[in-house]
Amino acid sequence: MILGTAGHIDHGKTALVKALTGVDTDRLPEEKRRGITIDLGFAPLAVDGIGTVGIVDVPGHEAFVRTMLAGASGIDIALLVVAADEGVMPQTREHLEILSLLGIQRAVVALTKRDLVSEEWLSLVRDDVRAMLTDTRFAGSELVPVSAVSGAGVPELRQAIATAALGARERSRPADDLFRMPVDRAFTVKGTGTVVTGTIWSGTVARDATVRIFSPGKRSRVRGIQRHGEVVRSAGPGERVALALSDLDVNEVARGSVVIIEPSWPVTTRIEADVRLTASDVAIGPRTRLRFHLGTADVGARISRRVVEGFADEQHFIATIVLDEPLMVRGRDRFVLRLPSPPTTIGGGVIRDPLPPRKRRRRAASTVAARNASELLGEMVRAADLSGLPVEQVPVRLGLPPADSVALAREIGLVEIESRLYHTKVLEELEQTVQRIIHAHVENFPLEPGVQLQSLRSTAGAPDRVIDRILDQLAKKGKIEIRQSSVRPAGWSPKLGGRDRGVAEAVMHRICITPSEPPAVSELVDVFGEKVEDVLRYLERNGEVVRVSEDRYYSPDAVAKMVGKLRSALEPGRTYSPAELREVLGVSRKYLIPFLEFCDVKGVTSRNAAGRVLAGRDAGARSGGNR
Repeated sequence: MILGTAGHIDHGKTALVKALTGVDTDRLPEEKRRGITIDLGFAPLAVDGIGTVGIVDVPGHEAFVRTMLAGASGIDIALLVVAADEGVMPQTREHLEILSLLGIQRAVVALTKRDLVSEEWLSLVRDDVRAMLTDTRFAGSELVPVSAVSGAGVPELRQAIATAALGARERSRPADDLFRMPVDRAFTVKGTGTVVTGTIWSGTVARDATVRIFSPGKRSRVRGIQRHGEVVRSAGPGERVALALSDLDVNEVARGSVVIIEPSWPVTTRIEADVRLTASDVAIGPRTRLRFHLGTADVGARISRRVVEGFADEQHFIATIVLDEPLMVRGRDRFVLRLPSPPTTIGGGVIRDPLPPRKRRRRAASTVAARNASELLGEMVRAADLSGLPVEQVPVRLGLPPADSVALAREIGLVEIESRLYHTKVLEELEQTVQRIIHAHVENFPLEPGVQLQSLRSTAGAPDRVIDRILDQLAKKGKIEIRQSSVRPAGWSPKLGGRDRGVAEAVMHRICITPSEPPAVSELVDVFGEKVEDVLRYLERNGEVVRVSEDRYYSPDAVAKMVGKLRSALEPGRTYSPAELREVLGVSRKYLIPFLEFCDVKGVTSRNAAGRVLAGRDAGARSGGNR
């Protein structure tokens, strides 16, 4: 569990942490010289009934608000520090605003330097702080007057922290989630190598685990883990740890980097978010340059699209935010928006989708404001259309643990096909499209056995895995039949219509007039029209003609007689030249060569350099008969 300080500069945050823990978190020489906190400081606090709580001490100076943001991300409890001799100050209000934007649920307020003011003055400051907290989620927070110098109030403050920690523990983060740790410090330890520190946002990490660091996107191995200076084998969510990483140069990682384990977690430069502006006097347009703070990262950004319908005021809206640099973002992450000049906090929000589609259907205004995880997942999968949503992306896009993501997908009836989720409406629409394609094809080409699978997939415009699923379902419903590589409506078979029947009879007549030298397909087309090719394919499937070459069909009887001549005339083992075979068959060379190639394919003859011989079974049968 992590407790983070907040408050105006010189209100005694660091001194208070030292009074609670005995640790001086000002570690930099510049901090010692100037007497202010510049960078993040860390200290462990032992709390009865809880264990060790990690304290993150942040700077209070307005120039270091970005550093404060890096420290405030991932904390469970805020320790809001207000000096009794000065009361509420500008950074007090800004830090409180940031805590609210980051979704921090619990806070304890320490009224420091109580030894410098009278009871009457302390009472006035207490009233001012209560008034400041009135319209915030921290309105019921406990206020504890304390002096870091005399120690007065420190035990009471420790007890208030323990009470808040018990409440925060009730909403602890699950350990079976994806591992993620934003980096707030990176340094080198002699004999150990590169070490990074941070607060584990989710999941667990163990020694020797393979992790990925973004940026630069390198893989590394966890050589060691320390938690509050103690060597441990693993660490979980809400714990502050130091990870020793192998094969990583300290120059390759810095504050703003993220350590993860899940290898397929993508980075993004476009997000969809629920945004709330807290500064009503600031106009935000598509070209307004902003600073986007998430975790320990701080990047430039702009809002490219806003949807305000369905909200009570224009300060609250759904936005597409374009980032200047790729970040590792997750659904439900909270972020803060600031103007770069002058540096001012203007709002923040919650990530709705870290990987939104480029084109999205127009939403109904009434559905924009309130969306639960089920509706969001349904919308994401619907938008993925026939591509499907990869199952591995769901925990990242929804911000839910993998097990919860799987359960939710089942709960709302999504269909998984080869590790991708599909919306039932998308599959229903595709099923109707496939049936239309099949029926249209048999109507337009009644002589064909159905639509070819390859053609069907191409026309439907869906991945093979989805088409195959749809065809399987239609076949089980008895709506279609799949024969080899073609699909047709159930119970349907190709039929010759009146005109087609006439063409078929005329074609068969022409083929049978000169059975060993039938006309070419092109010749038949010239006489009977383009329909001839369809008719011939129909007759071939029904066994009424035999396709001998690309442009010539024979009657089955003619083929049988010509093959019979070869088998009876050819001696096994002897090679025959084309001229000799022409004499056997009694046909011209134009017909001879295509027919012999047909016989080669059918295994009647076999070709060699000198000519052809009787092949295989036919040769063996003849040899046996001669013996």
